[in-house]
Amino acid sequence: MLKIEIIVRPERISQVASALDSAGCTGYNYVNVTGRGRQGGVEVVTGRGGQTTTRSVVPKTLITTVISEDSLDRVIEGVTEAARTPGGNIGDGKIFVSEVKDVVRISSGERGDVAI
Repeated sequence: MLKIEIIVRPERISQVASALDSAGCTGYNYVNVTGRGRQGGVEVVTGRGGQTTTRSVVPKTLITTVISEDSLDRVIEGVTEAARTPGGNIGDGKIFVSEVKDVVRISSGERGDVAI
């Protein structure tokens, strides 16, 4: 089993959710987060005078799911295609993959792949 953590632009969440569904990923959670990567921040115009300021962090969405190892390539390909802006740009996001030792479904006590 693998835990997938996906950080994407908030405006791409619908496309990424559709890609997860198409890849057979039946469950996931997502939260809006604020952070910083290579993008380093954004310049924004504020107030009536058109002053610009630089925000050192930017809004992102973090999606978390646990999948079986055999669906990893489908999930990565689908998410990458859905999250990438036309031409691909810095700030499109990242996918982190880590191993999961066990999963327990609380309602039934089932463990392992069947509990996903």
